[in-house]
Amino acid sequence: MMGEPTEFAERVLDLVERIPPGRVMAYGDIAEYLGEGGPRQVGRVMAVWGGGVPWWRVIRADGSLPMSHVEHAYRHYEAEGTPLRGQRVDMRRARWDGV
Repeated sequence: MMGEPTEFAERVLDLVERIPPGRVMAYGDIAEYLGEGGPRQVGRVMAVWGGGVPWWRVIRADGSLPMSHVEHAYRHYEAEGTPLRGQRVDMRRARWDGV
């Protein structure tokens, strides 16, 4: 762990906590919503401090599941009723716009 989260990290984590069950946001969606950073910066926040928030609701823009946590994430998606298309999240149906 890298100490206390930065202000940017706190904003990312707060937004991730608000993503409703069954919905997702891409890393870039979060950066765009916050008006700062980019997908890589959001990904770094999630890698370092994201364990305490619903991390499985933050995914790549193509809907692919988190590589190192596929099975664990998939269980969450099934439990929450997240729309899937094969082995990917159906971004058209599952993407949350933050409102």
